Amino acid sequence: GCDEKVSANESECPNCGTTLKSSSRKGSSANGGVKKRKKGKSGGSTVGIILAVVFGGLIVCGGVFAALLLPAVHQAREAARRTQCKNNLKQIGLAMHNYHDTFMVFPAAHFNDSQGKPRVSWRVSILPYIDQAPMYQGISMNESWDGPSNSRFSTTMPSIYACPSAPMNRVNTCYATIVGPKSVLGADKCVPMRDITDGTSNTLLIAEACTLGIPWMKPQDIDVASFTAVGDPGGASSFHRGGVLMLMSD
Repeated sequence: GCDEKVSANESECPNCGTTLKSSSRKGSSANGGVKKRKKGKSGGSTVGIILAVVFGGLIVCGGVFAALLLPAVHQAREAARRTQCKNNLKQIGLAMHNYHDTFMVFPAAHFNDSQGKPRVSWRVSILPYIDQAPMYQGISMNESWDGPSNSRFSTTMPSIYACPSAPMNRVNTCYATIVGPKSVLGADKCVPMRDITDGTSNTLLIAEACTLGIPWMKPQDIDVASFTAVGDPGGASSFHRGGVLMLMSD
Protein backbone atom coordinates (compact mmCIF):
# COMPACT_ATOMS: atom_id res chain seq x y z
CA GLY A 1 0.00 0.00 0.00
CA CYS A 2 0.92 3.60 0.06
CA ASP A 3 2.89 5.32 2.76
CA GLU A 4 0.04 7.57 3.76
CA LYS A 5 -0.92 7.61 7.38
CA VAL A 6 -4.45 6.45 7.87
CA SER A 7 -6.65 6.98 10.91
CA ALA A 8 -7.20 3.96 13.11
CA ASN A 9 -10.94 4.25 12.50
CA GLU A 10 -10.58 3.85 8.72
CA SER A 11 -11.18 0.36 7.23
CA GLU A 12 -9.95 1.43 3.75
CA CYS A 13 -7.10 3.69 2.64
CA PRO A 14 -8.65 6.87 1.17
CA ASN A 15 -5.70 7.32 -1.20
CA CYS A 16 -5.13 3.90 -2.76
CA GLY A 17 -8.30 2.07 -1.80
CA THR A 18 -6.49 -0.80 -0.02
CA THR A 19 -8.56 -2.64 2.56
CA LEU A 20 -6.88 -2.43 5.92
CA LYS A 21 -6.38 -5.60 8.09
CA SER A 22 -7.96 -5.54 11.55
CA SER A 23 -4.69 -6.60 13.15
CA SER A 24 -2.97 -3.45 11.89
CA ARG A 25 -5.34 -1.08 13.59
CA LYS A 26 -4.48 0.42 16.91
CA GLY A 27 -6.28 -0.84 19.93
CA SER A 28 -7.54 -3.95 18.10
CA SER A 29 -6.75 -7.61 18.71
CA ALA A 30 -6.82 -10.84 16.69
CA ASN A 31 -10.22 -11.78 18.03
CA GLY A 32 -11.95 -8.62 16.83
CA GLY A 33 -11.05 -6.37 19.70
CA VAL A 34 -12.81 -8.36 22.40
CA LYS A 35 -10.54 -9.20 25.33
CA LYS A 36 -11.31 -12.31 27.38
CA ARG A 37 -11.46 -11.94 31.13
CA LYS A 38 -9.52 -14.33 33.25
CA LYS A 39 -11.68 -16.77 35.18
CA GLY A 40 -11.75 -15.80 38.80
CA LYS A 41 -10.71 -18.28 41.53
CA SER A 42 -13.35 -17.12 44.05
CA GLY A 43 -16.16 -19.34 42.60
CA GLY A 44 -14.72 -22.68 43.75
CA SER A 45 -13.84 -21.33 47.18
CA THR A 46 -17.37 -20.02 47.68
CA VAL A 47 -18.89 -23.42 46.84
CA GLY A 48 -16.52 -25.14 49.29
CA ILE A 49 -17.49 -22.72 52.06
CA ILE A 50 -21.20 -23.28 51.39
CA LEU A 51 -20.78 -27.07 51.49
CA ALA A 52 -18.79 -26.84 54.71
CA VAL A 53 -21.51 -24.71 56.32
CA VAL A 54 -24.25 -27.10 55.14
CA PHE A 55 -22.46 -30.22 56.39
CA GLY A 56 -21.57 -28.53 59.65
CA GLY A 57 -25.22 -27.60 60.14
CA LEU A 58 -26.29 -31.18 59.44
CA ILE A 59 -23.82 -32.53 62.00
CA VAL A 60 -24.98 -30.08 64.67
CA CYS A 61 -28.67 -30.73 63.95
CA GLY A 62 -28.05 -34.49 63.93
CA GLY A 63 -26.35 -34.32 67.31
CA VAL A 64 -29.18 -32.27 68.82
CA PHE A 65 -31.76 -34.64 67.33
CA ALA A 66 -29.95 -37.68 68.73
CA ALA A 67 -29.72 -36.06 72.17
CA LEU A 68 -33.46 -35.40 72.13
CA LEU A 69 -34.32 -38.85 70.79
CA LEU A 70 -32.14 -40.93 73.16
CA PRO A 71 -34.29 -40.50 76.31
CA ALA A 72 -37.40 -41.41 74.33
CA VAL A 73 -35.70 -44.57 73.06
CA HIS A 74 -34.69 -45.55 76.61
CA GLN A 75 -38.23 -44.97 77.86
CA ALA A 76 -39.70 -47.07 75.06
CA ARG A 77 -37.30 -49.92 75.78
CA GLU A 78 -38.03 -49.83 79.50
CA ALA A 79 -41.78 -49.81 78.80
CA ALA A 80 -41.31 -52.93 76.67
CA ARG A 81 -39.28 -54.62 79.41
CA ARG A 82 -41.91 -53.75 82.00
CA THR A 83 -44.61 -55.26 79.78
CA GLN A 84 -42.54 -58.44 79.41
CA CYS A 85 -42.09 -58.60 83.19
CA LYS A 86 -45.86 -58.32 83.66
CA ASN A 87 -46.34 -61.12 81.16
CA ASN A 88 -43.87 -63.31 83.09
CA LEU A 89 -45.88 -62.81 86.26
CA LYS A 90 -49.11 -63.55 84.42
CA GLN A 91 -47.69 -66.83 83.10
CA ILE A 92 -46.53 -67.75 86.60
CA GLY A 93 -50.03 -67.01 87.92
CA LEU A 94 -51.63 -69.20 85.23
CA ALA A 95 -49.21 -72.00 86.12
CA MET A 96 -50.20 -71.68 89.78
CA HIS A 97 -53.89 -71.98 88.90
CA ASN A 98 -53.25 -74.93 86.60
CA TYR A 99 -51.36 -76.61 89.45
CA HIS A 100 -54.33 -75.91 91.71
CA ASP A 101 -56.75 -77.36 89.13
CA THR A 102 -54.68 -80.55 89.12
CA PHE A 103 -54.05 -81.02 92.85
CA MET A 104 -56.81 -78.79 94.32
CA VAL A 105 -54.14 -76.89 96.28
CA PHE A 106 -51.47 -74.32 95.49
CA PRO A 107 -47.89 -75.59 95.59
CA ALA A 108 -45.95 -75.22 98.80
CA ALA A 109 -43.30 -72.55 98.93
CA HIS A 110 -41.00 -75.49 99.64
CA PHE A 111 -41.06 -78.93 101.19
CA ASN A 112 -38.67 -79.96 103.95
CA ASP A 113 -36.69 -83.16 104.21
CA SER A 114 -36.73 -85.45 107.27
CA GLN A 115 -34.29 -83.13 109.04
CA GLY A 116 -36.51 -80.11 108.44
CA LYS A 117 -34.23 -78.68 105.76
CA PRO A 118 -35.96 -77.09 102.73
CA ARG A 119 -35.40 -78.99 99.50
CA VAL A 120 -36.54 -77.19 96.33
CA SER A 121 -38.55 -74.06 95.56
CA TRP A 122 -42.11 -73.70 94.25
CA ARG A 123 -40.46 -72.52 91.03
CA VAL A 124 -39.47 -76.16 90.49
CA SER A 125 -42.93 -77.47 91.39
CA ILE A 126 -44.68 -75.54 88.60
CA LEU A 127 -42.17 -76.40 85.86
CA PRO A 128 -44.61 -78.76 84.06
CA TYR A 129 -47.08 -75.86 83.80
CA ILE A 130 -44.63 -73.47 82.14
CA ASP A 131 -43.67 -75.90 79.36
CA GLN A 132 -40.67 -77.27 81.24
CA ALA A 133 -41.80 -80.85 81.89
CA PRO A 134 -38.54 -82.48 80.66
CA MET A 135 -36.52 -80.38 83.13
CA TYR A 136 -38.94 -81.22 85.93
CA GLN A 137 -38.56 -84.94 85.26
CA GLY A 138 -34.79 -84.62 85.60
CA ILE A 139 -34.94 -82.90 89.00
CA SER A 140 -35.08 -84.99 92.15
CA MET A 141 -37.75 -83.67 94.53
CA ASN A 142 -36.22 -85.71 97.36
CA GLU A 143 -32.88 -83.92 97.09
CA SER A 144 -31.89 -80.39 98.01
CA TRP A 145 -31.77 -77.81 95.24
CA ASP A 146 -27.95 -77.76 95.25
CA GLY A 147 -27.51 -81.51 95.66
CA PRO A 148 -25.33 -83.65 93.39
CA SER A 149 -28.14 -84.41 90.91
CA ASN A 150 -30.00 -81.11 91.01
CA SER A 151 -27.11 -78.64 90.93
CA ARG A 152 -26.61 -79.21 87.18
CA PHE A 153 -29.93 -77.45 86.55
CA SER A 154 -29.07 -74.37 88.60
CA THR A 155 -27.59 -72.50 85.63
CA THR A 156 -30.44 -73.32 83.21
CA MET A 157 -33.10 -71.03 84.65
CA PRO A 158 -36.26 -70.81 82.51
CA SER A 159 -36.58 -67.37 80.92
CA ILE A 160 -39.96 -66.81 82.58
CA TYR A 161 -38.15 -66.40 85.93
CA ALA A 162 -35.88 -63.61 84.66
CA CYS A 163 -36.94 -59.96 84.78
CA PRO A 164 -35.96 -58.29 81.46
CA SER A 165 -34.72 -55.18 83.30
CA ALA A 166 -32.38 -57.18 85.53
CA PRO A 167 -28.73 -57.70 84.56
CA MET A 168 -28.22 -60.78 82.41
CA ASN A 169 -28.11 -63.74 84.78
CA ARG A 170 -28.92 -67.40 84.23
CA VAL A 171 -28.93 -68.27 87.93
CA ASN A 172 -30.83 -65.72 90.04
CA THR A 173 -34.51 -64.94 89.74
CA CYS A 174 -36.44 -61.75 90.47
CA TYR A 175 -39.69 -63.46 91.48
CA ALA A 176 -40.53 -64.67 94.99
CA THR A 177 -43.61 -65.47 97.00
CA ILE A 178 -44.52 -64.03 100.40
CA VAL A 179 -43.85 -66.52 103.19
CA GLY A 180 -45.63 -66.19 106.52
CA PRO A 181 -48.34 -67.68 108.74
CA LYS A 182 -51.16 -66.68 106.37
CA SER A 183 -49.39 -66.74 103.02
CA VAL A 184 -50.85 -68.54 100.02
CA LEU A 185 -47.71 -70.57 99.41
CA GLY A 186 -46.98 -71.99 102.82
CA ALA A 187 -43.67 -73.37 104.03
CA ASP A 188 -43.93 -77.17 103.90
CA LYS A 189 -47.69 -77.00 103.40
CA CYS A 190 -50.17 -76.62 100.53
CA VAL A 191 -53.09 -74.20 100.74
CA PRO A 192 -56.40 -74.67 98.86
CA MET A 193 -58.07 -71.65 97.31
CA ARG A 194 -60.97 -71.82 99.76
CA ASP A 195 -58.59 -70.90 102.58
CA ILE A 196 -57.86 -67.49 101.01
CA THR A 197 -60.54 -65.80 103.10
CA ASP A 198 -59.67 -62.24 102.12
CA GLY A 199 -60.34 -63.01 98.46
CA THR A 200 -57.85 -63.92 95.76
CA SER A 201 -57.90 -60.41 94.27
CA ASN A 202 -56.83 -58.95 97.65
CA THR A 203 -54.08 -61.44 98.49
CA LEU A 204 -50.49 -61.25 97.27
CA LEU A 205 -49.05 -64.32 95.59
CA ILE A 206 -45.76 -63.32 93.91
CA ALA A 207 -43.68 -60.14 93.98
CA GLU A 208 -40.47 -58.87 92.44
CA ALA A 209 -37.54 -59.38 94.79
CA CYS A 210 -34.57 -58.48 92.62
CA THR A 211 -32.16 -57.38 95.35
CA LEU A 212 -32.37 -60.69 97.22
CA GLY A 213 -30.30 -62.49 94.57
CA ILE A 214 -32.23 -65.76 94.89
CA PRO A 215 -30.97 -68.75 92.86
CA TRP A 216 -34.07 -69.88 90.99
CA MET A 217 -34.14 -73.40 92.47
CA LYS A 218 -33.36 -72.31 96.01
CA PRO A 219 -36.27 -72.43 98.52
CA GLN A 220 -35.89 -68.78 99.48
CA ASP A 221 -38.60 -66.12 99.33
CA ILE A 222 -39.75 -62.89 100.98
CA ASP A 223 -40.21 -63.30 104.72
CA VAL A 224 -43.35 -61.46 105.74
CA ALA A 225 -41.62 -60.39 108.95
CA SER A 226 -38.99 -58.45 106.97
CA PHE A 227 -41.41 -57.17 104.32
CA THR A 228 -42.02 -53.79 105.96
CA ALA A 229 -41.92 -51.47 102.93
CA VAL A 230 -41.50 -51.66 99.18
CA GLY A 231 -37.85 -51.36 98.25
CA ASP A 232 -36.44 -53.05 101.35
CA PRO A 233 -33.43 -55.23 100.48
CA GLY A 234 -35.08 -58.16 102.29
CA GLY A 235 -38.48 -57.59 100.73
CA ALA A 236 -40.03 -56.54 97.44
CA SER A 237 -37.70 -54.67 95.12
CA SER A 238 -37.40 -54.03 91.41
CA PHE A 239 -35.11 -52.81 88.63
CA HIS A 240 -38.08 -50.95 87.11
CA ARG A 241 -38.43 -47.27 87.89
CA GLY A 242 -41.35 -46.07 89.94
CA GLY A 243 -42.48 -49.21 91.72
CA VAL A 244 -42.55 -52.98 92.09
CA LEU A 245 -44.68 -55.39 90.07
CA MET A 246 -46.75 -57.84 92.11
CA LEU A 247 -49.05 -60.73 91.25
CA MET A 248 -52.32 -61.21 93.10
CA SER A 249 -53.75 -64.65 93.80
CA ASP A 250 -56.53 -64.29 91.21
